[in-house]
Amino acid sequence: MSGQIDGNPGGIRQAVFLDRDGVLNIDHGYVHRPDQIEWIPGAKAAVKRFNDAGCLVFVVTNQAGVARGYFAEEQVQALHRWMAEELEAFGAHVDAFEYCPDHPDGVVERYRRVCERRKPGPGMLLDCMARWPVDKERSFLIGDKADDVAAAAAAGIPGHLFCGPDLLAFTEELLASGRIRLEQ
Repeated sequence: MSGQIDGNPGGIRQAVFLDRDGVLNIDHGYVHRPDQIEWIPGAKAAVKRFNDAGCLVFVVTNQAGVARGYFAEEQVQALHRWMAEELEAFGAHVDAFEYCPDHPDGVVERYRRVCERRKPGPGMLLDCMARWPVDKERSFLIGDKADDVAAAAAAGIPGHLFCGPDLLAFTEELLASGRIRLEQ
């Protein structure tokens, strides 16, 4: 499923793919309402850092809670709109929110399936690359699970495992070590 915040700013650009739960916000398990969001320290500042460097920023998130019947897709979309507003108030933005509501063990039949968009599948990343002017050679993913890094590898980009506690500090460490470069 495609995210709500979408467009094509033109010109090939470096892209940063971010997992949501565990990277942008604390993963409290099946987060689907604004009152459940606790931003990871440095998350908003990291997104702004990527924006200021001219990067496209995409959120790619598995949302199996939909398939499990815990919440509806509309709640995922509403939460992403709220997160976008919070980031905008900080002077940052996400270019597109992508999510996969499917899970092979789901109780909601419509979403009970194997899907290439569900990480570790690369579908969400590849969909962004097909719709946006992404410079794949300079792009990367930051995730907090092995499935995130596997999805990046399957899409042909590097993946970096974030273990906390501060996303901006982690980004600066990646830059200092040369594992990522941000070019304007």
